[in-house]
Amino acid sequence: MNLPEDRIIKFIKKHHVMTLSTCVNNELWTAHCFYAYMKDSNTLIFSSDLKTKHAMDFQKNPNVSGGIVMETKIVGKIQGIQFKGIVSKPYEQDFGKVKSVYLKRFPYAVLVETTLWKLDLNYIKMTDNNLGFGKKLIWSDLYDNM
Repeated sequence: MNLPEDRIIKFIKKHHVMTLSTCVNNELWTAHCFYAYMKDSNTLIFSSDLKTKHAMDFQKNPNVSGGIVMETKIVGKIQGIQFKGIVSKPYEQDFGKVKSVYLKRFPYAVLVETTLWKLDLNYIKMTDNNLGFGKKLIWSDLYDNM
């Protein structure tokens, strides 16, 4: 799966912390997670203990939303993305690749006992003021009618 916008991919690769939001029984929760990006599948890989609120939530409802942002006070340089996707555990046949990608980005994570997760992105909206104030770039899977 290839994103039509290289700017989106470059932005995602440049950063490493996402905000992840869940919803179960109309109760919202937000967490911040380190991530690694797999371009070939348009997937964010992250780790989270099974006992965290957000992990318990997306085991009940795998549909999540979130964002990645660059902090700046300079309006003309504001950039960030908002996304929607589906969280799952990596399939056994994919686990080695997923783990390798995550540990390449965060080698110290080898010392932590945690669970790896895949977030398959299906909608991304990027705001990039470098292209003009409020300029939006949108990518969506075909089945997503937003």
